[in-house]
Amino acid sequence: MGAGKSTGARSLAAELACEALDSDRELEQRLGEPVEAFFDREGEAAFRAREEEVVLELLAGERAEVLALGGGAVGSERVREALASHTVVHLEVDGEEAWRRASGKGRPLARDRGRFEQLHGDRSALYESVADAVVPPADRDALRRALPALRALGEAPAGTRLVWASAASGDYPVFVGAGLIDAGFFFPSDGRRIVVTDEHVARAQPFPGDERIVVMAGEEHKSIHGAEFVLRALAEAGVERGDVLAAVGGGVVGDLAGFCAAVYQRGMRHVQVPTTLVAQVDSAYGGKTGVDLPEGKNYAGAFHQPSAVICDPAALETLPAEELAAGYAEVVKTALIAGGPLWARVRHGDEVDAGVILGCLRTKLAVVAEDERDAGRRQVLNLGHTVAHAIEAATGYTRYRHGEAVAIGLLVALRLSGRDPLRAEVAELLRARGLPGSFSGATVDEVLELVRRDKKRSGGRVPFVLVDAPGEVTPGHEVDDGSLRAAVEEVHAE
Repeated sequence: MGAGKSTGARSLAAELACEALDSDRELEQRLGEPVEAFFDREGEAAFRAREEEVVLELLAGERAEVLALGGGAVGSERVREALASHTVVHLEVDGEEAWRRASGKGRPLARDRGRFEQLHGDRSALYESVADAVVPPADRDALRRALPALRALGEAPAGTRLVWASAASGDYPVFVGAGLIDAGFFFPSDGRRIVVTDEHVARAQPFPGDERIVVMAGEEHKSIHGAEFVLRALAEAGVERGDVLAAVGGGVVGDLAGFCAAVYQRGMRHVQVPTTLVAQVDSAYGGKTGVDLPEGKNYAGAFHQPSAVICDPAALETLPAEELAAGYAEVVKTALIAGGPLWARVRHGDEVDAGVILGCLRTKLAVVAEDERDAGRRQVLNLGHTVAHAIEAATGYTRYRHGEAVAIGLLVALRLSGRDPLRAEVAELLRARGLPGSFSGATVDEVLELVRRDKKRSGGRVPFVLVDAPGEVTPGHEVDDGSLRAAVEEVHAE
């Protein structure tokens, strides 16, 4: 209730030049009275039986090009089975907003707030189980803009999910499904496709394109010189702004190619095709692009949202164990930010499957939707990264993978948060994956100096992201020099 299904269906139907059906409206016509009147007189069981009958008839008919379902319709097993042959879109709305929209409107199940909130929570897992696509109802026009991606979903391998990502500067589809790369799936389909990848991925994950640019692997090559190499290759190939740059690889390739797309001819489209766990759970989303300078990581960059993200968990099968472990640090970081079911799965030691990846990317997308430009809430995504970036820079970007540095940075952040039991739990999770709990190759003073030069500093102070509890992570904390030094010394291997 209150998700905007009827409004969204009308918008979509107008674009498709067809009729928008609404199961509640159809049911009222059959009943000859408002839903609430029948519900109050006959009870919910009788209402659900009549609702099931009407919905099954609509789904089987030729009129159902666009159908808005009542919020409880998918509670029927028969309805869920019938939906399997249709594209099901879940318009996601949080409980507070749903209550604001639905209460006081005569809805039988929106009279008591406590019951309403429980119903909203109980139905969430059910909606997740039947949805092919998730579209946050940020505005009334989102479904219309998502229509090309919804159509493309029909060409993707079975089981592929679509998540619609929203940001202030634009929105885009995220396709998540095993086998997307092998199936040759790509979106959008117009314009020449220019693939930017690295030498390792080029061998392990051949990706079709009209042009191919192969860069050297490793963070040390995510530099101004690396960007110049890609930009000149684009120019020499006669690439135009209407073409599409496909960043196929991990976070380094994604950052570098995204940055080049942002500045080439003042901006061209790009698609992220993440092939590492770090990229699939974190770096491929949100539009942050950049290259490193000797003075600091990502010192030169731009916000440039992708036109799409194609996330294929099967790509992880070719990764070395060390790369998977490095990505796990970002999984733990994201689960700490999310709390709830995602943290429960991670703390339990569950394997990172498509469900965990989906939970991580949706957590990040929700944060970015609220704050695209790092002005507030998005800063929580830097949990553990302030010290991690300093360790990477201090060791020349060659000693530690990004995720390995993040693992160490998380331990520092949890020590600064004063959450010692949680720190011990996280340390064990990281240790079980073979991630380091300390660093070498640089002095404490070198790391602290780089922390002081962090690009997020303001007024000469560097804000830290700290943790009260899983799901309760906040940015903007000042940390005194003595506490920071002690926390960094604790993770310095003598």
